[in-house]
Amino acid sequence: MTRTLLFVTSYPPRECGIATFAQDLINALRKSFEGKLEIQVCALQEAGKPIAPHQPEVTYTLNPFDIDDCIAFAQRVNGNNKIDLICIEHEFGLWGGDYGHNLLGMLSMLDKPFIVRFHTVLPFADPKCIKVVSLISALAAKVMVMTNSSAKLLEEVYHVPTSKIVHIPHGTHAHIVDDPEGLKQQYDLQNKLVLSTFGLLSENKGIETGIKAMKEIVQHYPNAIYLILGKTHPVVFTHQGEKYRNYLEQLVVEYKLENNVRFVNNYLSLNTLLDYLALTDIYLFTSKDPHQAVSGTFVYAMSAGCAIISTSFVQANEMLDSDCGRLIDFNNDQQLATEAIQLLGDPELRGRMSTAAIEKTRSSIWENVAIAHMSIISQVFEEDKPLLPNLPAPYLDHIDRMTTEFGMLQFSKYEVPDPESGYTLDDNARALITMCMYMKELQPTSFIYSLCRKYINVIEYCQKPSGKFLNYVNVDGTFSEMNEEVNLEDANGRAVWALGYALYTFNKLPFDLLQQVNAIFRLCLKWIEHLKSPRAMAFAIKGLFYYRQYRKSEIAEDIVKTLAYRLQQCYDREADDAWKWYEPYLTYGNAVLPEAMMMAWSITGEEAYRRTAEESLAFLWEKTYNHNHMKVISNKSWYHRKEAKVAEGGEQPIEVAYTMLALHTFYNFTKNRSYLERLRLAFSWFLGNNHLKQLVYNPLTYGCFDGLERNNVNQNQGAESTVCYLMSRLLMEEWNKHKYVTSRQDNSMEPIRIGFN
Repeated sequence: MTRTLLFVTSYPPRECGIATFAQDLINALRKSFEGKLEIQVCALQEAGKPIAPHQPEVTYTLNPFDIDDCIAFAQRVNGNNKIDLICIEHEFGLWGGDYGHNLLGMLSMLDKPFIVRFHTVLPFADPKCIKVVSLISALAAKVMVMTNSSAKLLEEVYHVPTSKIVHIPHGTHAHIVDDPEGLKQQYDLQNKLVLSTFGLLSENKGIETGIKAMKEIVQHYPNAIYLILGKTHPVVFTHQGEKYRNYLEQLVVEYKLENNVRFVNNYLSLNTLLDYLALTDIYLFTSKDPHQAVSGTFVYAMSAGCAIISTSFVQANEMLDSDCGRLIDFNNDQQLATEAIQLLGDPELRGRMSTAAIEKTRSSIWENVAIAHMSIISQVFEEDKPLLPNLPAPYLDHIDRMTTEFGMLQFSKYEVPDPESGYTLDDNARALITMCMYMKELQPTSFIYSLCRKYINVIEYCQKPSGKFLNYVNVDGTFSEMNEEVNLEDANGRAVWALGYALYTFNKLPFDLLQQVNAIFRLCLKWIEHLKSPRAMAFAIKGLFYYRQYRKSEIAEDIVKTLAYRLQQCYDREADDAWKWYEPYLTYGNAVLPEAMMMAWSITGEEAYRRTAEESLAFLWEKTYNHNHMKVISNKSWYHRKEAKVAEGGEQPIEVAYTMLALHTFYNFTKNRSYLERLRLAFSWFLGNNHLKQLVYNPLTYGCFDGLERNNVNQNQGAESTVCYLMSRLLMEEWNKHKYVTSRQDNSMEPIRIGFN
């Protein structure tokens, strides 16, 4: 069902922070939920000015300083049956009447539900202000704020029920720049140490504090330059002209800083702003208002990886610690100079601060903020299932980034591959499977062939004369001592799976690669039946199952019978009425066990294997399904039969991928639509349908984060997580083919009710 939202807000081309915020939010919602949301805008008129030419999405305009127009607008909205929900961006200066009383009059006439976001929550409000804010909150379905401090004020000062208050952080743009020095040259800042500040100029910005500090800074660093980015605030310009800017320019001349302070007197485009932030060494936030709740420029600077020096306003107190910046007193240019001189002299410290600032703001990228809003909208309409973002395109950028001329590296530090981590058979085997899936579901390309060749070569490189494999390869190509310390059965079984699956896609692989894979696989047939580890046996069964699609083989069938019998014995030893599993614990890669048993049933015809497969998968789903989302087994504690204590965090993409593979296999064999619905629900874990309500897929790098912790997403994007995400995403191509399933009752085509296109 498509929902229509009407945003009531200041909006571009109006030049103000809330207009920019609203446009960024609407763009994020459209990008993530295109086809599921219709968004309209009511643009608020600026005091004393006519409405400027507006964007196509602006379907209403409103004079918020005319109470009659506010009432008439409410009546027009009430008469529009298409509008489901009104979203209001609130700032006191946007509305007429005492403390924006005109808004309250309009809302009291509305018959439709609305949510409101308070961009400012005053801590020391008079009774009239408290009354207006309290009444607006009482009428609203939900009240949104962008800091915890604002949420606390609403609860304690304005008496808004906690259940109604929602904290959603200000959205951020993550702008990845590989060459900041090159960017400096582009903006005529080569060989400069850049300090900057950004925003519409007004006296409360305290820019003079930064200029005064520069007088001392340049004595230590003559190549330092302070960029003052942004034009004068339109409201200030209307009443005072350029009085404040002129004062700042005179100060620059007085301190002889003409070569060290640069004014960029423009309303910057988003891309230009992000460029300036990316080349900034230290961002200065010198606001004079300790009660300022939030600043978009502040969080944009953090998300761009700037080391920050800021006065201690509300949001800075919440977000800025010694790891990512420095807090100073208001109007204290001496403190600012001291901190800046220290940071400019310590590039390593600035680098660590940059990393910490990026990590702290990645949860608030606009895509996550859009998901948070959709969660709130679902709550307002009391919908059982969240509306999920659209499927991302299956891009291979991070796969390519992680792959060297030798093969796929094991780990990354954030999105940067870590060569010192070396290579594993495991990662290259999974990568080969995923590239073969890509060829099967989409199309082969020369680039895909080149990746397959590398991954196959790594598998062959790891194979010993006995046919078995080593797993760990150092960056210099030598085999790591870890091969002597770790049981390699699972890695060997996984290699068999990869080789078998590659042969299964024989009509897609070039002939020379097919021959190479077949030669490696044949050597494995000598030892596969001697596997003992349950997962190794399961991986091997999968490989043999796919191999049989390539070439009928009695040897392969006999090995499957042997391994499946052993897995069934494991199950019979452990399973009872309450515990339907093969071991006394659930650990990693769990879903491969029931999937292998289902494949064994298809080969042997043993009904016991099918019963075991269905019982064990149902048991696993019960342990990982939680309130309409997956909460996979944590690698911090696993899940033990006798002590079923579930640790928070430690959720990894591999568990979701393997679960989806099993569900896909079960659907193919049974045609039971419930497996398709679970497949969809499992994939939604990557798109924010998890306990953190955050993306695990990274839309900036097209990689995947390494997992969910209790309160945050692990920002590293290693091989295992990225490959498992892509594997899962490619399974959704299969899902798309089965959106409509023939009903057994009436042979009609019925859609499966889900959130993806």
